[in-house]
Amino acid sequence: MRAFRCVVIASVTLAAAPLSAQRLVYPVTAAGTVVDDYHGTKVPDPYRWLEDANSKETAAWVASENALTFGYLDKLPSRDAVKRRLTELYNYPRTSLPIREGGRLFFRRNSGLQRQSVVYSVRALADEPEVVIDPNAISADGSTSLATIAPSPDGRRLAYALSEGGADWQVVHVRDLTTGKDLTDTVRWVRFSGISWTRDGNGFFYARYPERPKGDVLSMALRDQKVFYHRVGQSQGQDVLIYDRPALPTWFVGASVSDDGRWLIATSSEGTDPRNTLSVADLGDPLTPNVRAPLQPIVTEADAEYNVIGAHGSVLYVRTDLKAPNRRIVAVDVRRPQRAAWRTVVAERPQAMEAEALLKDGIVVHYLRDARSELRRYGLDGANRGIVALPAVGTLGAFASRDDGADFFYSFSSPLYPSTVFHYDPATRRSTPFAAAQLPVDLSPYETRQVFYRSRDGTRVPMFITARKGVKLDGTNPTLLYAYGGFAISTLPGYRNDLAFWLEQGGVYATASLRGGGEYGEAWHEAGKHEKKQNVFDDFISAAEYLVQEKWTSPGKLAIQGGSNGGLLVGAVMEQRPDLFGVALPAVGVMDMLRYDQFTGGKAWVTEYGSASDPVAFQYLSRYSPLHNVHAGTCYPATFVTTADHDDRVVPSHSFKFTAAVQAAQSCDKPVVIRVETMGSHGYRPVDKAIAEAADRWAFTAANLDVPLKFSGPPVP
Repeated sequence: MRAFRCVVIASVTLAAAPLSAQRLVYPVTAAGTVVDDYHGTKVPDPYRWLEDANSKETAAWVASENALTFGYLDKLPSRDAVKRRLTELYNYPRTSLPIREGGRLFFRRNSGLQRQSVVYSVRALADEPEVVIDPNAISADGSTSLATIAPSPDGRRLAYALSEGGADWQVVHVRDLTTGKDLTDTVRWVRFSGISWTRDGNGFFYARYPERPKGDVLSMALRDQKVFYHRVGQSQGQDVLIYDRPALPTWFVGASVSDDGRWLIATSSEGTDPRNTLSVADLGDPLTPNVRAPLQPIVTEADAEYNVIGAHGSVLYVRTDLKAPNRRIVAVDVRRPQRAAWRTVVAERPQAMEAEALLKDGIVVHYLRDARSELRRYGLDGANRGIVALPAVGTLGAFASRDDGADFFYSFSSPLYPSTVFHYDPATRRSTPFAAAQLPVDLSPYETRQVFYRSRDGTRVPMFITARKGVKLDGTNPTLLYAYGGFAISTLPGYRNDLAFWLEQGGVYATASLRGGGEYGEAWHEAGKHEKKQNVFDDFISAAEYLVQEKWTSPGKLAIQGGSNGGLLVGAVMEQRPDLFGVALPAVGVMDMLRYDQFTGGKAWVTEYGSASDPVAFQYLSRYSPLHNVHAGTCYPATFVTTADHDDRVVPSHSFKFTAAVQAAQSCDKPVVIRVETMGSHGYRPVDKAIAEAADRWAFTAANLDVPLKFSGPPVP
């Protein structure tokens, strides 16, 4: 029997459905009578009941909203064709950075449309890869994600963490790599933790929280994280407590072992604040480590960032922003840990130090020059060994290296260059693709250019714009503007599997590097946090105004997108300037700034935002909180909210309450809908679900920016 085929005829144009035919009748969301008192100010919270993720009422609300959303999307004639095109664009092999342990390289690879990437290993770069673990065999539908892998240093075992729906809560298992069978080990309640083996391969350090009450994974705030050592073959109840901060129960703690197996490096920090404490334990002989060795404090006050990048002998190499907001690298001898004895190895530069790796005989450093990646090599004495040429102007994603090796791997991408892993050989000074990507699309007709614009207070902000070569600047181009602006996370020009679709439609894609990120070091971050958060919104609004003034687009053709802290960004600016945007796409956003710290990991963000429990912070949080600045009678942009029912980082009630408020306030025919994924979390979607969500987002955007979609090429199976 011949398989059924859907055929796309060459050069088909699908017009967006008239919005008048799509007028929506929103489900009635019951408004409660809850009113909170913040320092004498009464604040209603009518949709408080939507915070109960386990209630029948919330489930019914989600079902009715999803029915409305998918009913709307089903009427868009372009939706199926968009999904078929995105499926083509996703269908190419993708490889992750490798991990070198036990004489092997371990890496993930997706053949194209596999729901999850498979873990492989090789002994040499030219070898045929062997399957180590296939998460698609563990979870055929992708509802359980493979979150973390950690091969043991002796190459005998692999610790791997699974999570339901990609949630932050993880369960660690151990696989015998000789037999391919799992051992009996099960380590639960792991969250925000690495897995770091002792050199003998007999156990690993990890961080966990106390067991949660059944059904309570989305509400109770996190506290009392502790570092344990788990010995393979023993029950979790026998794990050894290594490190905790009982006097600071909401702080994060973590620990990792140096590549040589001698040093256990423990850190603690208040939430997401980059400043941390630092302690070290001498494990002794790496092959018979003393996991109970006492921790020696190196930094007792979290007054700056102290990130150990590796060790040689008794010397730790530490990246810090102490007296250096753009960061520097110092050498700290644990035998003489006093700050007066620290030696600067790589001095602070005008460019922000984004990442670095310690090698056997040197250091490589990733700098940001106006939000563009630059890679430099240094000797252990700090001697400048020059620049490593990157494939193009773009973004270096991450390093993979060892303290005892001379070579290293790095990933690189740009809006027109797919994420590719390169191997750098210092002997030849050449970078060679570890696994070159073969895209199913020709991107040569397009180009990326960098521009700079002025924000409201005159601050110079960089932005990258990708579009067809020779695009006419007449104000008619449909444009998507993306940004994040927070937590010292840099927004750099990178590849998106779905971007080619938008470019093929004549679309423009812009990314702005707002304050709050790390593009210009810690000073840039500080300029966009706490009471200065409005700077971030001003930067984003100014980016949109620049695109309009320079005639890249016009308000009716402009969409904005952001996720998590970026979802907060989109929610805030669509309320502050509803006239400036045609479409708003807030994903998994932090929308309730007065109660965000009451749930799961929310308290960790107080160092970034402040808390409404503080009367000063309440004043500025209430001025921009998306949930609390929805005004009835306003015509808001067409809004497509996305979240997931397994999101235990930014709990979905943020998006639920925000959607209900905007639907109740909307004064015009522009739709306000929410799409709740039932097989994903904050950042995880199986590939098929990622494609489906992206297709719905693009179809919604095209319809509401009035973009007639064009499809050409061979039939699509």
